[in-house]
Amino acid sequence: MDMTFHGVSSLRGQVEVPPDKSISHRAAILGALAEGETVARPFLRSGDCLSTLNCLRELGINWKLEDDALTIEGHGPEAFRQPHDVLDAGNSATTMRFLAGVLAGRSFESVITGDESLRTRPMGRIIEPLRRMGAEITGSEDGTKPPLRIKGGPLHGIEHLMEVDSAQVKSALMLAGLQADSETTIIGGRSSRDHTERMLLLMGAELSFGDDAITIKKSSLESREIAIPGDMSSASFLIAASVVIPGSRLLLKNVGLNPTRAGFLSVLNSMGALIIEANYQEMDNEPRGDLKVSGTQLSGIELEGWRVPAMIDEVPLLAVIGCMARGTTTVRGAGELRVKESDRIAAICTELRKMGARIDELPDGFSIQGPNKLRGTQVDSHGDHRIAMALAVAALCAEAETAISGWECVDISFPGFDQVLMSLQGM
Repeated sequence: MDMTFHGVSSLRGQVEVPPDKSISHRAAILGALAEGETVARPFLRSGDCLSTLNCLRELGINWKLEDDALTIEGHGPEAFRQPHDVLDAGNSATTMRFLAGVLAGRSFESVITGDESLRTRPMGRIIEPLRRMGAEITGSEDGTKPPLRIKGGPLHGIEHLMEVDSAQVKSALMLAGLQADSETTIIGGRSSRDHTERMLLLMGAELSFGDDAITIKKSSLESREIAIPGDMSSASFLIAASVVIPGSRLLLKNVGLNPTRAGFLSVLNSMGALIIEANYQEMDNEPRGDLKVSGTQLSGIELEGWRVPAMIDEVPLLAVIGCMARGTTTVRGAGELRVKESDRIAAICTELRKMGARIDELPDGFSIQGPNKLRGTQVDSHGDHRIAMALAVAALCAEAETAISGWECVDISFPGFDQVLMSLQGM
């Protein structure tokens, strides 16, 4: 499906962005592992989160989703049952990696697969440490690609050094460590998002922290009511559109301000953006607040090192912002983007060039000379929701009409994104 956008003079209004996708996944899975009834609201009704819920139902977990409230009945890890069929994670690597950590400790065999895109994603980073903990896991092709066949059983704690900062790998190992008979220590990865650690502590898990290390002991989780803030990754597309279009004024309500997710705001501030935080509070171990955003002229930036993992999902969007900023914007150290839903480095560079951007692709990032005068044309989402939304932001800055193919992938994380953009143009 194609979606068309035109250049606009400004964006104005107030928005509540969709609930946080990362926290929604974790509330469902940790609620299933806990003892008692967990209620999480507002729960994100996106394709990825529904994949998690559907897999949990196949594993014998009872839940209901009414309006925006997920109620999940937890009876501890022992309540998980062998599925009658192959588990389908859809497009969600989070679902696959998290459930691999859970199923590694269950005394039955299961198979988990996904769509064509997910079946190309590398899973070796969870397979190797989960095998060392005692699980039997096999993959297809070179042994590291989905579908994954998992034969779980008694687990033993390990010490694992993270190769790259990955919240999904870290979380999979913590979920396995919850079930292991001795301590599991994960070294590295502390700069990746920490929603799992925060929710585990909220629900009573035994976690301790050292210098860039996390240690988890076998623990029972207690059910909770969890208030889910707005998703910073979803908000970032609206923030980006507002900062690069002069005259824009936008108020985003109740956005999650977790420091491991707020790297994008820090980078934009370094580029000269006008973003003000208001009504800051912490609820259920997660900080949140409102963001007031205004359009202004930005300057290019060099991004590398520890700042990259803190905004890895927003790096393709930064390419769009770099097109409109004065000077050079360079990103290095983002090679992980090549094994996401698409090769996000290649995808964003290819599509922005079609629109007239002066962008050079690097092995682990890109370099842009700005500002660019973008022109509307036909572009491709590459089946990747973040590429599609980043291109929509570029289209708002372009002359003439831009048509984005494969727009339906946006429903994975931000259903109705196009309607939100249109509503802000009329303010």
